Amino acid sequence: MTADALHHHLRRMTGRDPHDRGRVANTLELLFDLVFVISFAQAANGLAGQIHHDNVTGGLIGFGFAMFAAIWAWINYTWFSSAFDTDDWLFRAMTMLQMVGVVVMAVSIPALFASLEEDPTGGALDNTGMVIGYVIMRVAMLVQWLRVAVQSPAHRPTALRYAAALAVAQVGWIALAFLETTPLVMLVGSVVLYGVELSGPVIAERRGKTPWHAHHIAERYGLLVIIALGESVVGTEVAVATVLETSGWTLDLGVLALAGLSITFALWWLWFLLPSGAALHARPSRAFPWGYGHIVIFAAIAAIGAGLHVGAYAIEDPEHVDAVVALLAVAIPLTLVLVGFEVMRAILIGWAHVRAEVGAMLVSVALIVIAVALGAAGGPLVVSLAIIALAPVVQIVADELWGHRARARALERLGAHA
Repeated sequence: MTADALHHHLRRMTGRDPHDRGRVANTLELLFDLVFVISFAQAANGLAGQIHHDNVTGGLIGFGFAMFAAIWAWINYTWFSSAFDTDDWLFRAMTMLQMVGVVVMAVSIPALFASLEEDPTGGALDNTGMVIGYVIMRVAMLVQWLRVAVQSPAHRPTALRYAAALAVAQVGWIALAFLETTPLVMLVGSVVLYGVELSGPVIAERRGKTPWHAHHIAERYGLLVIIALGESVVGTEVAVATVLETSGWTLDLGVLALAGLSITFALWWLWFLLPSGAALHARPSRAFPWGYGHIVIFAAIAAIGAGLHVGAYAIEDPEHVDAVVALLAVAIPLTLVLVGFEVMRAILIGWAHVRAEVGAMLVSVALIVIAVALGAAGGPLVVSLAIIALAPVVQIVADELWGHRARARALERLGAHA
C-alpha cells in the first residue's frame, strides 16, 4: 500500500457524536479488555502469595502499584476511545501498541512481587519491566492525543493539555524505572507522578470538554467489572483445583468454591441495578468522581479473588495460614466494593435517593464483621465464609422489595431513561 493510500484510509480525528443512538462497545475494545485479564490475574496471584508468606505490606504495595497502573491506562484509553475512536489503521495500530505494553507490564508483575519478599520497604525494587510496559501504553496514548491536536482545531487546546501531562509523567516514570529505588522511594515517586496523571484530565477538561458518550462509557465500565469478577472466579477455581490434588473434596473447600461464585454473582447483580449510562448522561458533571472512583472498585474486586485464594491456602495448610487472615483477605475488599457501589450510585443520583440502599449495605457490612469476629473467636472457617458470601444478598433482597422504587423515582426526576 502506498503512502497516499495509507493517508487516504485515515479518518480525521475530530470527535464523535456524544449523542449517537445505539452506541456500543466494538470488537477492538472487547479484545483490548481481554488483555487486562492477565494483569489482574498476576496482581491477584502476587497479593495472595505475599499474604500466604506473611508479607502483607509487600503484597499491598505490589498489588496497589500493579492494579493502579493497569486500571489507569484502561480508563484513559476507554474515555479517549469513546470520544475520538476513528477505527482506522493508525488507531488500531496504537491500540495494538498499548496491548503490547499491557502484556510487558503483566509478565513483569511476578518480578515486582519477588523483589518485595525480603524487605517490603527498604530492599531493592525490581520495577523496571512494569514501568517500561506502562510507559509503552502511555506513549501510544500520547500519540493519539497529538493526532487529535493536529486534526481537530476545536479540541486542540484540550488535546495538548492531555499530551503535556502525559509527557511530563512519562519522563518521571522512566527515571524511576532506571534508577535503583527502594519500595518506599518508589511509593513516594508514584504518588507524585500519579498525581500528575490524575490531574491532567481534570485540568484539560475544565476548559474544553471531549465528546465522550455516556452510555458507551457505562457499558465499558460494566464490561471491566465483569472481567474483574471473572478473574475472581477463575482464580478461586484454580486454587480449589490445586487443593483438590492433595486433599480431595471437603466441606470447607466446597463452601469456598460456592462462596466465590455467590459473591461474584451478587456483585454483578448489584453493579447493574442502576442504569449508569442514563444517569451519567443526565449528570455529565459527575463523570470525574464516578470514573475515578471505580479505580478502587476494580482493584477491590480483583483483591476478592486474591482473598479467596488465601482461603484455599488456609484450608490446605491451616497450621501456616491463619483463618482470620484468610477471612479478612476476603472481607476487607468485599466491604470496599459494597461501600463503593453505593458511593457511585449516590454520585450519580444523589444521597437522598440511596438512603434505603445504604441501610441495606450497612446490614451487609455488619454481617461481614460478624463473620470475621466469629472466625476470630475460633468458629469454623466454613461458617464464616458462608456468612460473608450471603451478606451481599441482603442488598439484592432489599432492592427487590423497595429499593428499585426509590431509584426509579430518582431517575425520573433527573430525566434519565434507561
